[in-house]
Amino acid sequence: MSQPTDWTASEALREIDAGRISPREYAEALLAQCRAAAGLNAFIHLDPEQVLEAADRAAPGSGGRLNGLPVPVKDNFDTDDMPTTGGTPGLRDHRPARNAPVVQRLIDEGAIVMGKLNMHELAYGITSNNGAFGSVRNPYDPSRIPGGSSGGSGAAVAARMAPVAMGSDTGGSVRIPAALCGIAGLRPTTGRYSQAGIVPISDTRDTAGPLARSVEDLALFDSVIAGAPGELPGLDLKGARIGVPRGHFYENLHPETARIAEAALGALAAAGAVLVEADMPDVPGLDEAAGFPIALYETVVELKRYLSEHNLPLDFASLANAAASPDVAGLMQSLLTEEGAIPEPVYREALTETRPALKAAYAGWFASNEVVAAIYPTTPLPAAPIGHDETVELNGEQVPTFPTFIRNSAPSSLAGIPGVTLPAGLSADGLPIGMELDGPAGSDRVLLSLSAAVEAILPATPAPPP
Repeated sequence: MSQPTDWTASEALREIDAGRISPREYAEALLAQCRAAAGLNAFIHLDPEQVLEAADRAAPGSGGRLNGLPVPVKDNFDTDDMPTTGGTPGLRDHRPARNAPVVQRLIDEGAIVMGKLNMHELAYGITSNNGAFGSVRNPYDPSRIPGGSSGGSGAAVAARMAPVAMGSDTGGSVRIPAALCGIAGLRPTTGRYSQAGIVPISDTRDTAGPLARSVEDLALFDSVIAGAPGELPGLDLKGARIGVPRGHFYENLHPETARIAEAALGALAAAGAVLVEADMPDVPGLDEAAGFPIALYETVVELKRYLSEHNLPLDFASLANAAASPDVAGLMQSLLTEEGAIPEPVYREALTETRPALKAAYAGWFASNEVVAAIYPTTPLPAAPIGHDETVELNGEQVPTFPTFIRNSAPSSLAGIPGVTLPAGLSADGLPIGMELDGPAGSDRVLLSLSAAVEAILPATPAPPP
């Protein structure tokens, strides 16, 4: 059999349950890989002794579905036995009194919180080029970004430091690093998982989500966190109607992204899926009108609430002024000014009129085209070089980095519908490219079932080079 570090979470749990490997032996293998891949800078906090002590306490046959499984979490999840920094200097010494409910669900099922993962500062970006804790590096090319904001989560799982990791997603922050690191990621329907105890951006848009190397693992973690039935509903790819929204989602793609996307669509057609070409003409404009007004207004409100709830000795202004990454510092500090702050009437219109129109546009598109999901490239291009925080080259032009990478994933985030990104192949330069499947609100288990069927016909992504 393959090396323990290559096992998916589900494979590792089967090996542990059968007694073929002990939780300590498995943890030791992962920790050895963490040391070997330390140059990727995936972790902010990792205490090997703490992990091994927890592994020793994992009783065989305890009944927990994640018994003895080490699971690192993004460093914006509250943990009661290690710091929660949010990747920002102002929270460097923040020690929450209790675990975030999502983390507690994992612990209750026997998981070991393996450590805290590096991220884009305050989760406000997609490069994970963190000015306080250093850049996270892509396992497939360490000179490139892993995506973000859950960049440490993507890098750790891809580099075999852990079989699965938790991230958070506001506009693509689980799916983008999963896609750029050649793994799978789930953004559940907004509200499916508790958002309590996670350093916030936007109550309307935020959700936790798992990153893993198999859809089976995503489904397992979704079942544990959401309390959903363990078995996925049966779904046959043959005859399944899948929408292909060419407009917007397939425009101005990197040539290698376009090539791999078309190969994925060809594989679906060959497997008997019915591809329904149908644009979403209203979606991009509605997202553009409402997305940032909601996120930026709620950032101030939600971070103030988080700081107050945790009795932290700093306010929003001091948190913003301490930010170490130039892009995040500029954005946060602008929200303190009259020119940069979002007026409440603008926010209210975005929240109560534009966002409902966006949700209705998605629901109408799924219903009128009778499709179970939409499919499109998760990002318009592969991973960019580290340091290209403001602009990146796409098809010979310099384009803004952040809006370009979230172009495809942001609209469904605002609509609150579930999305799964799957690894679809490597570019000619050896960089992973992902395809995303989005489903109607609340269709998470059906979407995971479809994703498992699609995963089976896509090419397997090789491990990153040693």
